[in-house]
Amino acid sequence: MLFRFLAAGALALATLGTSAAPATATAAAPAGTTEVLSVQGAGPYRIGASRQSLAAAGLVSWVDERPGCPIVNAGATGDWAGVILLAFRDGRLAEVGTATVPPRSPAGASVGMTWTELEGIYGRRGALIHNTDGEPAYLVRKGSRVELFTGHPIRQGAGYFQVGPADFVLNNFLHGPAC
Repeated sequence: MLFRFLAAGALALATLGTSAAPATATAAAPAGTTEVLSVQGAGPYRIGASRQSLAAAGLVSWVDERPGCPIVNAGATGDWAGVILLAFRDGRLAEVGTATVPPRSPAGASVGMTWTELEGIYGRRGALIHNTDGEPAYLVRKGSRVELFTGHPIRQGAGYFQVGPADFVLNNFLHGPAC
C-alpha cells in the first residue's frame, strides 16, 4: 500500500508541476474521459486486459517490474495519465486505482470522502473493514470484483480508490501485496 501512496503522490506532484491552471480547472475533465472508475475498469483499461495489448496500443507509460514477482505496476497514458495506476498479475490487468477526483464510482463515491459519506452512498451494499494492521477501508462487493476505498495517511476517510477482482484487490489490502 505504501508503494501506491508514493506512486500516487509522485503522479500528483508531476501533474501539479506541469499545470499552470488552478486546481479546480483540473478537476473538470471532458465528459466521458476520466469520470468513472468501475469494477470493469476505466476507459480503455478493462480488468482482465493483457498488458501486452495495452502497451501495444500505447496505453502504458511506465512499468515497475520486480524480478521473480508476477505483479507489475504501471502508469496510464492520455487522459488517464496521472489519474490512475495499473497493476497487472501474470500479464493481465488486475487492478485500477486512483488517488484523485475524478474519477468517481458509478454510485458517485470518490477519494476524499469520509467513511460516513461512503456509508450514506452504499448503505448495506458496503462495509467498513480493517486489515491485520488495523487500517480501515470501505468495501463494496460486486460479484467476484470489488470497489475498495482505503485510508488516507493524514486524515480520516478515503485516500485511494481501487477496483478489480476480490482475490487480488481485497487480499492485497487484508494481507499485504504478494511481493
